This record gives sequence, structure tokens and C-alpha cells, in this order.
Amino acid sequence: MINYEINQVDSQTWAIENQGVRFFLLTGSQKGLLIDSGMTTKNAREIAESLTDLPLQLINSHADIDHIAGNDAFNTVLMHPAEYVNYLGQRASHPVPTPVWDGDIIDLGGRPLRIITQPGHTPGSIALLDINQRVLFSADSIQDGEIFLFGSMRNLIGYRQSLDKVWACRSEYDKIFPSHASLPLKPDIIPDLMACTDQILTGEASFQAGERFGMSVKIYKMGTAVFLCD
Repeated sequence: MINYEINQVDSQTWAIENQGVRFFLLTGSQKGLLIDSGMTTKNAREIAESLTDLPLQLINSHADIDHIAGNDAFNTVLMHPAEYVNYLGQRASHPVPTPVWDGDIIDLGGRPLRIITQPGHTPGSIALLDINQRVLFSADSIQDGEIFLFGSMRNLIGYRQSLDKVWACRSEYDKIFPSHASLPLKPDIIPDLMACTDQILTGEASFQAGERFGMSVKIYKMGTAVFLCD
């Protein structure tokens, strides 16, 4: 049973939709990069190899379970070290995580991607800036759907500071490609998310009590996005 849909964004970019989460295949002249491997797509590598003959690398934007389904088909996975605890809590240690750091450049061959750390949603969450295409791959941190900020290892203050960081380089991208909800987004969603987060932190925002995955959460329906917090 096919549980995914492939959408080609351009000649070197594909978005693979898989049960409410999307992951991406990017190619340059020398290699391809899979950003995450889906929620139920254990065949994520096969999907990517059906789209390109180039050698493939895998990077995880973070290690929540809906982003790592197809990881085991790879020997290594690029990941920020702050995410290792989350990753090893979700699965065994295969594939072996290989560190990437803030500011690192991954060059696919004429297509450089810069790592931007985005802690908050998880400790080692990252975004990738496609420098030449002027696209920010924002994972879960910047989106107009539900932003999970409850439970172990989530940090609302860190999330707010990460928004400041990515907004500071707003002149470098024209579009945002998130892992959930609408695609693409405009950069002006970021100050909206900043304002919403500020209202939550100061206690000005109203919320409804709810539940996600057996945990009690505060649901803030802010217009721009829905924040799920402790």
C-alpha cells in the first residue's frame, strides 16, 4: 500500500508527503540529500533512489518519531549532537549519528546548504538554508500548523530565541519549506510566531485544556499557528 505522495517542486527538489509530515530530497551536481525520512516510510531511501541516481546522504532536522522512519536504510545520519539523546530514546543506535554544527555547509555540488540551529521544539532541531535557491527548510519550528512545545526536552524560551536567530538572516531567503502544514510559507510568518510566543510567555494568551498522546496540554490557537504547551 502506497502511503506517500511525491511532489516535485523543481528540477532538483522533491517534497514527499507522508501522513501529515513531509520530507525532502534535494540534489546538486554531485550528490543528493534526504532531509528526514518520514513517519511510516521505511522505504524512504528507495523513494529517493527512484528520483535520482546520485549518491545519497541523510540528515535529520530532529529525531521525533515522525521524521526518522526510513533511517535504518542508511549507515550514517547527519544530526546535531544536541539531538542524540532524543534520537537514541526513539530507536537503537543504527544508523550512527554524524555531527553537524551551526554554520556548517553541506555542498551537494553547486548547491550549498547552511545549517542553522533551532533549539526549542527539540534540543537539536536544525533548519537548512538553501543559499542559492533562497529557501529555508524549517522542519517543525516554523509552520502554520500545530507546533509541539510540550513534554520532555521542549523549551518555549529556547524556541523564542531560535525565532530571533532565523529572523536575523531573513534577507537570505524568500520562501520557507516546513515539514508540516502549508507549503511554501512567506518569511513574514516569523514575526507573527514571535508575537504569539511572547503572549504565551507573558501569560497574555488564552488557552484550552486538551490532550495529545496521553499528555495534558495547553492549546493556544493563535491564528498563525496552534501552540501545544505544558
